[in-house]
Amino acid sequence: MNLTTGFGTANGTFGELLQGMLPDGRRFLVTLPIDAWATATFRLTADATVSVSPAGKTKSRLLATRMLRAYNHHDGGVLELTGRIPEGKGLASSSADLVATARAVADALAVPLDEATTERFLRGIEPSDGVMYAGVVSYYHRQVRLRERLGFLPALTVVAHDSGGTVDTVRFNRTAPAPERRTRREYAVLLDALSTAVRARDLATVGRIATRSAELHLGPVPGLRFERMRKICREVGGLGLAVAHSGTYLGILIDERTDPGSHHERVERARAQCAELPGAITVFRTCDSLSSSVRRTGPAGGDYAF
Repeated sequence: MNLTTGFGTANGTFGELLQGMLPDGRRFLVTLPIDAWATATFRLTADATVSVSPAGKTKSRLLATRMLRAYNHHDGGVLELTGRIPEGKGLASSSADLVATARAVADALAVPLDEATTERFLRGIEPSDGVMYAGVVSYYHRQVRLRERLGFLPALTVVAHDSGGTVDTVRFNRTAPAPERRTRREYAVLLDALSTAVRARDLATVGRIATRSAELHLGPVPGLRFERMRKICREVGGLGLAVAHSGTYLGILIDERTDPGSHHERVERARAQCAELPGAITVFRTCDSLSSSVRRTGPAGGDYAF
C-alpha cells in the first residue's frame, strides 16, 4: 500500500465586519480574513481509525473519518494540527482547523475538493465562519452555506485588544437571543450597504458599518472599552472598530494605503493607547488578495478551487 501524506491550510478571520439576523430569520456574518493560519498534515495509515494531535481536536478527527469513508477509504490515518490562531477568541480557529483538515485529507487521497464540497462535509459538525472561501464573503454560518462572495479589500492593519478569557462559539450560537424585528431590518440594510462597499473597496463605509455592528452586538451600553477604543480610533485616523461577536477581541481598523512612516506611526499610537486598557494587545494584518489567502494547496490532485 502506497501511504501518502497530505497538507492543508486555512486562514482565520478577525471576528466579523457584520453579524446579525435578517428579517427572514436567517443568521449571517461577513468575514474579515486575516493573515493567521491553521495548518494540517494528514498521513494515511493501515490503522483502522484516525488519530489526531492535539488530542482535543475531536471535531477535526470526526471530519477526517467522515471524508475517508465518503471516498471509500476504509483504513485510518494520523492528523496533526498546528497554527497560531488563538482559540476561543472569535478568530475562527475551529473553522480554520476543520477547513485545513479537509484540504489535507483531500490532498492525501488525491481527490478534488472545492468550497461547496467542504461545506457538505462540515455540516452537522459545527457552525462555520466561511473560511473555506478566499476573500470577504457573506455567510450563513449556522447552515454552513455561502450567501455571496464579495471580493477582496485593500490591506488593513487591525490593532486588537483582547479582554481575556474565552468564549465557546458553539454555545454562543445555541443561546444567542434573536434580535427585534426593527433590528433585523437594520441588519438587512447594513448587509446591502456593506456588500456594495466591499465590492467598491470603500473602506470608509466598511469601517462605519463594522462599528455599527459592534454597537448592535454590545447593546445600548457598550462599555468603557468600546468607548475608549472608538476615541483612539478617531485620534489615529482609523476607519472604525471590528468586534469578534462570539469572542474576546475588539480591533481598530487602519488603512495601509498611506506612506509607510505615517501608517507605522498611527499603528504604534493606537497600540500604545490601547495598552492602557486591561488586557492584551495584538496587531493583525488582513488578507488583501488571492495570493495572501492561499498558503499551500499541496501537490497536483488537490484541486481546492480557491
